[in-house]
Amino acid sequence: MNYAKIKWYDISNGPGVRVSLYVSGCRNHCKNCFNPETWDFCYGEPFTKEVEDKIIKGLEPDYIKGFTLLGGDPFEPENAAVLAPFMERLRKKFPQKSFWCFTGYDYEADLLTGKKGDINTVMRLLKCLDVLVDGRFVEELKDLNLLFRGSSNQRIILVKPSLKTDDVVLWDEKTVV
Repeated sequence: MNYAKIKWYDISNGPGVRVSLYVSGCRNHCKNCFNPETWDFCYGEPFTKEVEDKIIKGLEPDYIKGFTLLGGDPFEPENAAVLAPFMERLRKKFPQKSFWCFTGYDYEADLLTGKKGDINTVMRLLKCLDVLVDGRFVEELKDLNLLFRGSSNQRIILVKPSLKTDDVVLWDEKTVV
């Protein structure tokens, strides 16, 4: 897997100051995507053990509230296979931090059904997340007033309660994660 960039002090992709990893590779190709260079799976640099260790070091300060995955798309099968064990490592090391992920895929239709690669890998990755922002960016539904998403069709899902109840539970600004 390759990654496009790492933001060490990101305040745009989840609450608080976060470390964000932009992975390379996306098959959605949303019209007017804000990161079209990340569609290419070969774009950027290889995601190595050394890069993982740098991210872990970057997450250590108390003022860093969490980690966000975006891209590209973390749930492309090639990316999920690498990210699942990495996220399990992060979750174990930083149980107090929040973990967010952005995907162009639909939580119920694509991820929970196994349409996006190996269902076991997808579930491993989902179980590490606190919040999932799902759905393709749709230019016609673009709304600059939305918090943490670009178009009104996208949802901010609380993953653990959603998995537990087998029903989508949405995040709101009052929810602390």
